[in-house]
Amino acid sequence: MPNKILEVKNLKLYFGTKKQPIKAVDGVSFDVYEGETLGLVGESGCGKSTTGRSIIRLYDMTEGEIIFKGKSVSAIQSKKDLRQFNRDMQMIFQDPYASLNPRMTAGEAIGEAFDIHGLYKNKAERANQIASLLEAVGLNREHANRYAHEFSGGQRQRIGIARALSLNPSFIIADEPISALDVSIQAQVVNLLKQLQKELKLTYLFIAHDLSMVKYISDRIAVMYRGKIVELGPAEEIYHRPIHPYTQSLLSAVPQPDPLFESCRQRIPYEHEETTARENMHEVRPHHFVYGAEEQIKKWG
Repeated sequence: MPNKILEVKNLKLYFGTKKQPIKAVDGVSFDVYEGETLGLVGESGCGKSTTGRSIIRLYDMTEGEIIFKGKSVSAIQSKKDLRQFNRDMQMIFQDPYASLNPRMTAGEAIGEAFDIHGLYKNKAERANQIASLLEAVGLNREHANRYAHEFSGGQRQRIGIARALSLNPSFIIADEPISALDVSIQAQVVNLLKQLQKELKLTYLFIAHDLSMVKYISDRIAVMYRGKIVELGPAEEIYHRPIHPYTQSLLSAVPQPDPLFESCRQRIPYEHEETTARENMHEVRPHHFVYGAEEQIKKWG
C-alpha cells in the first residue's frame, strides 16, 4: 500500500449547546493514501462537507485527531507550520460563483495566494505563473483580466481549481465541485481533475452525492449517514456488492440511461434500524468495512 497522507481518527464536530448538541460529524475515522481519490458520499445534511471543512481547519473539531503527513493538524501552532499546511492542503468549493470575489479579476483571485505567501514578487514571473495555471485548467491567459460574472459556471469552477493549484498542494478536498454545474459540463470538470491528478501526483478527497460520478473518479468510497461512515471500501466493491442497507438504498436511486430498465426498476427504501448492541466498524471482506452491531452485520451479509 502507498503511504498514508491523511489519517482521520474519531472526528466529532457538534453544533448547538452541550445539553442539546447537533452531531454534524459523530466519530468518523478513515485514512487517505498518497495518489488516490477517496469519494465521500451521502445525502444532503449527512456531514460530508462539515468533515472536509474540519480537516482543512475551517471548523474547529469538537473531538478527535487529524494527522496530515505524520503531523497532528490541531497541534499546529507556529505561523510557519500553518502556512506550510495551507500550501500542502487546498479546497475546491461547491459554488464556483460564491467562492470568487466579484470585484477581483480571475488573475487577481489566483494571484492572491502568491501575495499571502510571498511568492513570485517579480511582476512578469507572477503573470506568467497565473497564465500557466489558467492554461493548465483549459482557459486562456487572456481570461486573467476578466471578472467572475463574465464566465460560465464551468469556467468559474476551472478558476477555482486553478486557485487551488496555485500553491502546488499535494492534497485537495473537492467539496461537491460539480453539483452546481450543468450535466454537460460535469464530465469535463471531472476529467480535468483526473488529468491534473495524474500530471501533478495529487491526492483527492472527493465529496459528492452523485454516486455514478463518484464511482468514475474514486479508488475507494466512504458512505456517510447521520454523521457516521456506514460503509467504506474499494469503489467497485461498494458499487457491485454493497452490504449496509443505506448504501443499497442510495445505489438503487442512481438513475440509469436505459428508459426501459428505469421504468421497471425498484427503489429500495431505507429505515434506520435502532439497536442497543455496540456498533462499530467490521471488516467483512479485505479492505471493505461496514458499520453496525455484530448481529446486524450477519443479517445484512
